[in-house]
Amino acid sequence: MTITTTKSEAYAIAKYIRMSPFKVRRVLKQIQGKSYKEALMILEFMPYAACKPILQVLQSAGANAQNNNGISKSDLIVYQTLSDAGPVLKRFRPRAQGRGFKIKKPTCHIKIVVRST
Repeated sequence: MTITTTKSEAYAIAKYIRMSPFKVRRVLKQIQGKSYKEALMILEFMPYAACKPILQVLQSAGANAQNNNGISKSDLIVYQTLSDAGPVLKRFRPRAQGRGFKIKKPTCHIKIVVRST
């Protein structure tokens, strides 16, 4: 999926994050539609491990808006958030009686679009 942005939008993408996209979406739903500063505060105090990579992507999107488009960070809102599934790492764990148990280690791609108000 391609993201097309206008002059008042900026985005950031993090790829191949070693986390389930379902767990990341749970956090992304909480910040969508919030202001940039409010989203940062929410992510700082949420108890989920997914908050750290999402916080980095959000800060990168804010920096992209400020540097590339000249938009102040205080004017930004989180316009769109996406979490797509990446490749799944497949591993095997030895089990009883010589069997192998398949373990799937999912990855995801996080995309955040910010827009000026």
